[in-house]
Amino acid sequence: MSEGSERHTQAADYKPGSISLTGAVAMGTGVMIGAGIFALTGQIAGLAGPWFPLSFAAGALATMFSAYSYIAMSNAWPSSGGIAMILTKAYGPGTVAAAASVLMALSMVINESLVARTFAAYALRPFGIEGGPLVPLIGVALIIFAYVVNISGNRSVGRWSIIMSAVKIAGIALFGVAALWASGGEWQVRGGNSETGLLGFAASVALSILAFKGFTTITNSGAEITDPHRNVGRTILISIAICAVVYLLVALAVGASLSTEQIRAAQDYALAEAAGPVLGKVGFYLTVTLAMVATASGLIASIFAVSRMLTMLTDMKMIPHSHFGMSGSIRSHLLIYTVFLAGALTVLFDLARIASLGAFFYLVMDMAVHWGVWRNLRHRIQVRGWVLLAALALDAMVLAAFSAMKLLTDPMIVLIAMVVIASVLAAERLFLAQGGQGDGAVRVHGQHRQLSEEREERSLK
Repeated sequence: MSEGSERHTQAADYKPGSISLTGAVAMGTGVMIGAGIFALTGQIAGLAGPWFPLSFAAGALATMFSAYSYIAMSNAWPSSGGIAMILTKAYGPGTVAAAASVLMALSMVINESLVARTFAAYALRPFGIEGGPLVPLIGVALIIFAYVVNISGNRSVGRWSIIMSAVKIAGIALFGVAALWASGGEWQVRGGNSETGLLGFAASVALSILAFKGFTTITNSGAEITDPHRNVGRTILISIAICAVVYLLVALAVGASLSTEQIRAAQDYALAEAAGPVLGKVGFYLTVTLAMVATASGLIASIFAVSRMLTMLTDMKMIPHSHFGMSGSIRSHLLIYTVFLAGALTVLFDLARIASLGAFFYLVMDMAVHWGVWRNLRHRIQVRGWVLLAALALDAMVLAAFSAMKLLTDPMIVLIAMVVIASVLAAERLFLAQGGQGDGAVRVHGQHRQLSEEREERSLK
């Protein structure tokens, strides 16, 4: 395939205006709720103790500060590879931008394996099966299903996201209300004092932030959202607000039904366990069904977004790419690579370690975004510097607490995270030094992208 035809094929994958405001909100909430409620509630409770609902509130607050950078940048330069674009604008197309973008992509793939294993844990719960080889097997099967949906095109992803998000948001909200009603409408601190204290609570916020990171899915599809200069920011704020309400409602319902010790014991399927005592068998099975719907829709949306981001990085020659003899566009290849890596992680790691790796990679990338925008772009796009610094400080405090806690409880995962981050930096530096990033790489999206950016530059003045 010639270079010109290859670029044409890639461009055909991007369809401006193909994702509506409703579809984008569904995509963002789909990723967040799939991971946040079903995959992370038990993990967060294990660190924060009986005050875990407050961890979700703290995570929402930190995420609102964090979203400021992404909204400002996406309003100025909406892109189909949003975070890669933000980092490239902030640091130039070099090692820092490439490495941080890869860390973001890795955190998204890790999230996919986290969600896939959670789907399997809930699917097996009615049969009394915990762990074992069926968990990764079912998780990998779900990842393959999500791939099939994604190769059918943007509109199929949008339809799946809207339908499944509407079902799960309504269902989860009803679960929360019903569980609180059945328990007398009172939430109590049950289970005594947290074993991990203030450090554990601060560390838990890292996972709560991870539960909200799905809003970045919206920035990664920015150019394909209708009226992106207006709707990207609106979509992000609406998605975060919806998820904050749902998270708090469900966390209070779980806290009213189970003690902290019970939540920790059932951390891979905490909501199903909480439904049994107050809603009976029917509530239990409905919760399992909701969990499966939520995690499946979250996985579909995440694979959609990460493939877009990796395609942009490849187009910009910031990461290497090999066709391995396959036909089709670069994005179709990256969908396959994403699915393969997510499947491998699903097999190799348990939920706790998958969540920890995702938190490390995401927080490091997030700090890079805030620092780059504050240092190099805040005057150009006219944003409030103190908000950027506040977001940076919150991330740093949470990352420090999470690292300290993991050094006490699971030092190996800290070592793995450090080795991967260092390896990504070294590999990107070597790749770019050998000519991976050419002088014309920023022009790979064609003259239409350059003209679009010139118009956007004028609109900023």
